[in-house]
Amino acid sequence: MKPLRGGPGNMTGPTSSRKLDHLTLCAETDVAFGDAGFSDVRLVHNAVPECAVSDIDTRTVFLGRELAAPLFLAGMTGGHPDTAEVNKTLAAAAERFGIPMGVGSQRAALENPELEDSFTIVRDTAPSAFLAGNISAVQLRDHGLEWAERAVSMIDADALCIHLNFLQEMIRTEGDRSAAGILETIREASRELSVPVIVKETGSGISREAAAALYNAGAAAIDVGGFGGTSWAKIEKARASDKTHQMLGDTFLEWGIPTAVSVFEVAQVGACPVIATGGLKNGLDAAKALALGADMAGMALTLLPDALKGYDALFSRIETVCTELKTAMFLTGAQNISALGKVRYYLTGTVREMTNK
Repeated sequence: MKPLRGGPGNMTGPTSSRKLDHLTLCAETDVAFGDAGFSDVRLVHNAVPECAVSDIDTRTVFLGRELAAPLFLAGMTGGHPDTAEVNKTLAAAAERFGIPMGVGSQRAALENPELEDSFTIVRDTAPSAFLAGNISAVQLRDHGLEWAERAVSMIDADALCIHLNFLQEMIRTEGDRSAAGILETIREASRELSVPVIVKETGSGISREAAAALYNAGAAAIDVGGFGGTSWAKIEKARASDKTHQMLGDTFLEWGIPTAVSVFEVAQVGACPVIATGGLKNGLDAAKALALGADMAGMALTLLPDALKGYDALFSRIETVCTELKTAMFLTGAQNISALGKVRYYLTGTVREMTNK
């Protein structure tokens, strides 16, 4: 794949340029930070699993759709011409493996329809996959349901992710710094849109209390987007040109709820499906997240290097993740995803302290 460098001739606008900045930083620098908590989760080994690996069934149902595995290609990119190829590769993987995919924020294409190709290529490549659109809660509040409907129709989405990213907005020099009216915005979208609404955080996690509020506002699913994966504080600090926002990035680098803790808390609300994203590195982390109560396990930054290399590298990596998940299921005696959600586990360290378990 060609380098992720937008040339001076790319008159795509500030939002589009920022999307390329984000992808380039994720691809070329270390933007991960913190511990998602999965090293503090140990699944109980079953020495007599009483099944064969061939008996393991990873199929699951999410928002009414049967999927081949509870793995979610979490929203990564889009909105700049140079991001289209990455989205095409990810979409091909979603179609090939029968797993869902989310796109990155569609704001740039909503502002400039000439950029829609970086998103429409996803549905063109994955005609039968479960696809989720993506718009920020702030943009939805400020522009209304028309933007949500356009985001859905742009990729013929099966669901719409409404993302919450207020830590990023505080550190981003040009950030949106008002969260007033967000719950009502989510409530209206959940009531009026033709597809389910998934509310997702982007690296700071969702607490038990926030999850209850989001469910009461009508969220069909919650993506915890916990601490321990991609650090938007780190990314926006790198983009900032002034001392104040650079220092904010440093000060709040450790802000957030570790993903494992967030999954544990949100699952206790028990109101709607839970997606675990934020620092999952392999199929074992996915199994741990599902044991903690998640319904789906999402990955983004972990898969990005392989997605940039192309189809073969990404397909191979996802095959490995699926094998790791099946191995964890076999070694715990869980023949299906429902059984995996009931296996016993031990909590240690920070996760045990934060969950009081």
